[in-house]
Amino acid sequence: MIDVLTALLILIVAAVLLSGIRVVREWERVPVLRLGRFIGVKGPGLIYVIPGIDKVPKKISMRVHTVPFSAEQTLTKDNVPVNVDAVMYARPVDPEKCILNVEDYELASMWAAQTTLREVIGQVNLNELLTEREAIAARLREIIDEKTEHWGVKVDSVEIRDVVIPKELQDAMSRMAQAERERIARVTLAQAEYEAANRFLEAARIYADNPRALEIRWMNILYELGQTGKGSIIFIPVQMPSVAFPAVGMLGVEKLPMEGEEEEKED
Repeated sequence: MIDVLTALLILIVAAVLLSGIRVVREWERVPVLRLGRFIGVKGPGLIYVIPGIDKVPKKISMRVHTVPFSAEQTLTKDNVPVNVDAVMYARPVDPEKCILNVEDYELASMWAAQTTLREVIGQVNLNELLTEREAIAARLREIIDEKTEHWGVKVDSVEIRDVVIPKELQDAMSRMAQAERERIARVTLAQAEYEAANRFLEAARIYADNPRALEIRWMNILYELGQTGKGSIIFIPVQMPSVAFPAVGMLGVEKLPMEGEEEEKED
């Protein structure tokens, strides 16, 4: 009977001693408290924790954590309520601070990111929030990282995923954008008219100095009308410049001489 009890006791003691063996994965770290006092961080690999004496509060993953956060109905600097969704990429870099300086570093980092997002939104206008997301995200990362540094957490980056504005404001912005496009179109058209008028004035000066060029231009216009028209009728303006060289017809100029007439003139 004594031998059985002894063997049973040995098995119990061995099981208790073996229960202190832990396997810590490569990306994990284990802070150890001995009788309530912090003695260090162990891992990765095979570690031993004295049963009943040492205590492991939690395993800390050293990998990057994805922390989504948002700010709803937050007023911008120009008093526009917006809903902003963002995501933070952070990782623990000091397991000792993660355990000793804050109760839950993940939850604390998330709340710090959310409150910082509200603060930054209140300092920018809606137009800046929509057009300068990268700059605002960089500013968020800097402020949040400064807060979480005391908790042993490093913020790698912050990204703004979406900015939602009220429906009424969306309609107003759409109308404003349409009006701006119409304004640009009208300015462009006016600029084109101005440039065309200057070109016409320049052409008029050239024609005034060289009437022969104007006559050639008129002949080219008549030729183009004949090429593009579907019928055989060509309308000729009444105020057409007089052609200096012989031409046939209704323009009131000299008739082209025949071959016999040219010989008589030569005689």
